[in-house]
Amino acid sequence: MTEDRDIGLPARRAAIDILASTLARRAGLDEALTRPAFRNLEPRDRGFAMALAMATLRRLGPIDRALQGRLAKPPPDGVVNILRIGLAQAFVLETPAFAAVTTSVDLAASHSSTRAFKGLVNGVLRALLREPPDLNAPDALCPPWLLARWSAAFGPEAALAMAALIADEPATDLSLKSAAQAERLAGEFEAEVLPGPTLRTARKGDVAAWPAYDEGAWWVQDASAAIPARLLDVQAGESVLDLCAAPGGKTLQLAAAGAQVVAVDRSAARLTRVAENMQRMGLSAEIVAAEAGDWDDARTFDAVLLDAPCSATGTYRRHPDVLWAARPSDVAALAGVQSRLLDSAARRVKPGGRLVYCVCSLEPEEGEAQIAAFLSRHGDFKLVPAAPGEGGAPEASLLADGTLRLLPHHRPGGQDGFYAARLRREV
Repeated sequence: MTEDRDIGLPARRAAIDILASTLARRAGLDEALTRPAFRNLEPRDRGFAMALAMATLRRLGPIDRALQGRLAKPPPDGVVNILRIGLAQAFVLETPAFAAVTTSVDLAASHSSTRAFKGLVNGVLRALLREPPDLNAPDALCPPWLLARWSAAFGPEAALAMAALIADEPATDLSLKSAAQAERLAGEFEAEVLPGPTLRTARKGDVAAWPAYDEGAWWVQDASAAIPARLLDVQAGESVLDLCAAPGGKTLQLAAAGAQVVAVDRSAARLTRVAENMQRMGLSAEIVAAEAGDWDDARTFDAVLLDAPCSATGTYRRHPDVLWAARPSDVAALAGVQSRLLDSAARRVKPGGRLVYCVCSLEPEEGEAQIAAFLSRHGDFKLVPAAPGEGGAPEASLLADGTLRLLPHHRPGGQDGFYAARLRREV
C-alpha cells in the first residue's frame, strides 16, 4: 500500500474535488463523480468520499461561519476546502480528532499550492476542536439569499424550520406498484406507512439488494414527488402524457394505475433508465426522446403531467449541492422555460381533460406565479382544487386556492419541497 492509501488521502482528495466542483457550477457534483479521482477509488473509499462531501455541504454555512471567526484573511480556496472537510470529519462524521487534524495537515502538505499553509490548517482545526462551533444553527445552514427569499415568501419561522432540515440526512421513501402490498412491505423494511401510500424506511445501502426489488414491487420516490401524479386521478385505459418524464417515478405511477402512458424527455440517456425501471416493474409506456415544448405530435390526451425544469431548491434534503450551486438569476431564467412548456402542455389536453403542473422548487415565481399567469393566458382552463389530504399531501400544504405548496417541514421527518396545481380544460 502507498502512504496515501494508508492515511486515506485519495478519498479525502476526491471529497474536496466534489466540494469544489459543486460550489463552482450547477451539475458540478455529477461531473466530479465521473472523474478518475473518484471513479478509481475502491467502493468503500468512494462511499467515504461521498459521505464526507455531503456532510460538508449539509453544514457548509456554519462551517464557513466558524472558519471566518478564526481566519484573519481568507487563504486560497484549496486551503479553505481542506479546513471545511476537516471540520466535517471531526464534528459530523465523528472522525477521531487526531485523525481529522492529521489527514488535513497531510492533505495541505501533499500539494505545492497548499503546502505553505499546513501550519495554518493545524492551528485552526486544533483551536476549533478546543472550542466546538455550532454546526446546526438554522440561520447559517442556508445561503443567505435563499433564506431571505423563503422568509419573504413563507415567513421567518417557516424559513428557519425549512433551513433546520438541511443538516439532516433524510430517510428513503418508496412508492409501491400496488397499495395492497403496503403492510407486507412495511414489515419487511421496518418502514413507516405514509399517506398515499408511501413507505419511509431508514434502510441505507444498495437498493438493488433490498426486499422485493427484483419483484418490481416498489421504486425510490420522495413522498412529495409522488403526489402530483396522484392528483391526476387517472383511470385504467386513459391516455396520459408525462412531459419531462425522467427520472421516471411519475411515469411508473401512471402506468401502474393502468393508464396508456407516453413519456417524453429531452435526455435519451435518462430515458434509458426509465425504460429499465419500467421493465423491472413489469410495466409499459411509449418512451419518446424529444424536447417537450417542441415535440411534433398532434395527439391530445385525457390527462397531462408537466414536471417542469426548475431551480430544484426543494430537493435540498437529498441534494444539498443545489443550495450552493443555485444563483438568483436561475429563477428568472427558468421561469421563461416553464411558461413555454405550460403553453405546450395545454395544447395537448383534450376538452374536459386534466393538466397537473408541478415543480420541485420553493420559489413562488416557478409555482404560484406560473399558474396565475397561465390562467390569465388560457381562459379555457380552470383550477380544480385539491381536497385536504388528497394524494397524501399534508393538510398544511394546501393553499386557499386548492393548489399545493409542499414545504419540507410540513411532514415529520421532512419531505421535498414542491408546488403542484391541477387544472381542467373546459372546452
